Parts: sequence; structure tokens; C-alpha cells
Amino acid sequence: MVKIIKNIGQLLQVRDNKDALRGKEMSQLPLIENAYLVIKNGIISDFGLMNEIPEIEAETIDANGRIVMPVWTDSHTHLVFAASRAGEFVDKINGLTYEEIARRGGGILNSAKKMTEITEDKLYEKSATLLKEVIRYGTGAIEIKSGYGLSVEAELKMLRVIKRLKQNFSIPIKATFLGAHAVPEAYKNNKKVYIDLIINQMLPAIARENLADYIDVFCEKGYFTAEETGEILQAGIRYGLKPKVHINQFNSIGGIEIAVKYQAVSVDHLEVMTDDDFEILSHSKTIATALPACSFFIDIPYAPVKHMIDKNIAVSLATDFNPGSTPGFNMNFVVSLACIQQKLTPEQAINAATLNAAAALELSKEMGSISKGKKARLMMLKDFIKDYKEIPYYFATNPVEEIFF
Repeated sequence: MVKIIKNIGQLLQVRDNKDALRGKEMSQLPLIENAYLVIKNGIISDFGLMNEIPEIEAETIDANGRIVMPVWTDSHTHLVFAASRAGEFVDKINGLTYEEIARRGGGILNSAKKMTEITEDKLYEKSATLLKEVIRYGTGAIEIKSGYGLSVEAELKMLRVIKRLKQNFSIPIKATFLGAHAVPEAYKNNKKVYIDLIINQMLPAIARENLADYIDVFCEKGYFTAEETGEILQAGIRYGLKPKVHINQFNSIGGIEIAVKYQAVSVDHLEVMTDDDFEILSHSKTIATALPACSFFIDIPYAPVKHMIDKNIAVSLATDFNPGSTPGFNMNFVVSLACIQQKLTPEQAINAATLNAAAALELSKEMGSISKGKKARLMMLKDFIKDYKEIPYYFATNPVEEIFF
């Protein structure tokens, strides 16, 4: 099957790069104005100026001056959850902090309790409904974590649901095992026993069913230390799971050094950074994933991504979609927040949410840019978006007209 998209106002993110962008590269966003693009069997086979459009037999789609660009990649989500935590939203409005809510039995432990009360089929139905909405907003590849189970049975339930989503949706979905998201109440006085459960029972069961691509740990005060994080990551690596780690959300406790030591694909959050943290990341291939919608929702500092770019660190953006700290899945809003609050340019933010975000899921060789031979995972924007700078400008909207997978 051959398709030609013609009369493209701006064909955005035209480049040959297959790896994450760094430094000054992030300020460059190559495009072709008044362009065409040819898709053969789902692969980008040709593109160029309209006055050079080839005469071939194909289904023709007229963009009528609209922007065509790669879909967003959302490389950090907790999309599979049993119920909202809207009550905690009200607690936050009334002045409680995220950490105070957690100490009262809210937060992750609240979601874990609700996870035990839902069947796998109901959990799948809820998650599939959410994923359809996520895709409608332009996300064309996604990572989904477990971590609201905190028991062998419930973690497997979540990961099986993610596997079913992989089987039933056409977009790339990566699964991350996050059993070390919090310490269950039953183990609060003996964390070592829970870590042993993760390593000796959860990981072998996950490996038997081939349920995960990555392993994650919430490396933070009150959760898991840097040393414990290293122990869990090592165990995951033995089962073929690459690290993607929650780090430096509230404190810097040595987690970045550990994550880089074990060649983490990405380190995510990074709202609190030290000079040593910047230096370690700048000499690594690890991608720094910022989650500005989390900062927006729970009112904490934003990750210093401008400084990361200046330090030649590869920066990506993701939603952190979850029922507690970030109940939002709109990557368009994330791109806007990165510009408005973190002072990224539109070029930097779009690069961070497309090619670099794809690299954060090890997908940049197949998507994330307009490149011959890559999969045509593209979106065409609505007519009111005339220039790519208007994508972050019209914040909290859905600019997506049509999606091509």
C-alpha cells in the first residue's frame, strides 16, 4: 500500500539522526515547507518539495497546508491503575503536601490497596479506554509501569494487563517493572524482606512470562536508598531488564551515580540536582527525562533542563501520567509547560518530546523523526496550527487532526 501526503505546510523534524540529540543540536528543528511525503507499507520512503512530487499510483491525502510531524513518545507513565485519587487532590488543595498525604496512607499505598480490589479484566478495560484517549492526543509510543501492586500477584496482574495492551494496540508499548515503588505497610519495619521478595519472587515470575522490558526503582528518601536501588537494578539486569529509574524528585541521594553505573537508559524526574549530578550525567549516554506536568500538579520545582542542555545532557520529556501526582496524559501540554516554565525553546521542547523521547524507549532507530526507512508514525495537526511554534503557544489544547501508524 502506497500513500502520498501532499501540500504539507511544514514537514517537521526532517533529519537522519537515530540517536538522542544533545547540546546545540537540540536547538535545531529541520523542516521542509510546502512538502510531500510518501509512505510505502507503513514506512517513510520519500519526501521533498511539492514541485518535486513524484507521479506514482498511490492513495493521496491532501494536508491543505497543515503541519505533519512525528507523533509524541511518552516514555514515563503509570497508565495502568485501579482508581483515581481525587480525594487526595482535595487534600492538596487544602494544603497538604505530597509527602504528608503519603504519610497518612495516601499516595502509592492508596493505589496499591485499590489494585487488590479490581479484577484483571476490569483493569484492562479501564486501561484500554485511557490508552485510546492518550493516542487521540498524539502519543504514538508509550512506556507503562507497574508499581501499584507491591505484591507478587498484583504486580503480575498489572504487567499482564500491559502485555494485553501491547497485543491489542498498534503503537509500541514498553513495560517497566516498578515493584520498588514503595514499601508495603506489612514490610514497613523490614524493608529488606520486601526487597528479597522483589528479587527472589517477583523478578523470576516476570521473567517466566516475559512481562517487562525495563526495571525501575523509586530512589528517594523514605522509599529506597541508592544502595538498595543498585541491588534491585543488578537483579533486574540479570533477568534482561534494563534500568529506567525514578531519581531526584525531592532529594539528591546518590541515585544518579548508581543509575549511570548500571547504564540506565534514562533517569526520570530530576527536579533536585547537584553539580555532581550534572557532571555524572554529562559523561554518560543516559537520557534525562523531565516530567513538568508533575511539577505543575503538585507544585514542586521544575527540573533544570536548560542547564542540562548546556551541559550536553540528552533531555527528553514525558507526562508521568498517574492517578496521584500527575493525572494528565496530554503531551502537548507537557511541551507547553517545558517552554513556559522551564524556558525551553519550541525547537528544544519538540525535539525532547519526539526523537529524544523515542531514544528514551530505545525506539529512535524506527521513529521520532522524518527519515527514510523509519516507520510512518506521524500526525497531522489541525488547521489553526500554522507554524510549529504555535504547538506550545496554544497550551492545554489538542492540536491533532489525524494520526498515521
